[in-house]
Amino acid sequence: MARIYISLGSNINKAHNVRQGIAAMGEFISDFAVSDVFESESVGFDGSNFYNLVCGGETSLSVDEVCQTLRQIEVDNGRDRSAKKFSSRTLDLDLLVYDALVVEKPAQLPRHEIDKNAFVLWPLAQIAPSIVHPVLNQSYLSLWDNYDKSQQSLWAVEFDWQGII
Repeated sequence: MARIYISLGSNINKAHNVRQGIAAMGEFISDFAVSDVFESESVGFDGSNFYNLVCGGETSLSVDEVCQTLRQIEVDNGRDRSAKKFSSRTLDLDLLVYDALVVEKPAQLPRHEIDKNAFVLWPLAQIAPSIVHPVLNQSYLSLWDNYDKSQQSLWAVEFDWQGII
């Protein structure tokens, strides 16, 4: 079994899509953990605010299978794969960490944005505080503690899971 962490974001019908994404990931992840839900402004384009969170747990899927599964979940929930990189989306799922694997394909692992975006690092530090980033050799909590929090505006929101987790 591999320990994985996945970021989830949505800024289109975001409450519904967050619930759908969590429910779908619960199908292939055991020992499931979910961070708080955070709201943030769009990064890289002018769009409505995003809901963001990180979930993690264990899976028997290979890294290739996890990436394929995440893409299918996005498509099943209305994600337009032909849209511009920086644009509104129903569901954005990114594999952040797969054990301590360091690779560029099928996905960049660990994902480069972990220490760059508050909406990834804060929720990851919540559910994996003592896990060490395999390249930076610092725990996610340490990375969050040292993060320049003036870079991006981010706040926790109350979220009604409606029995999803």
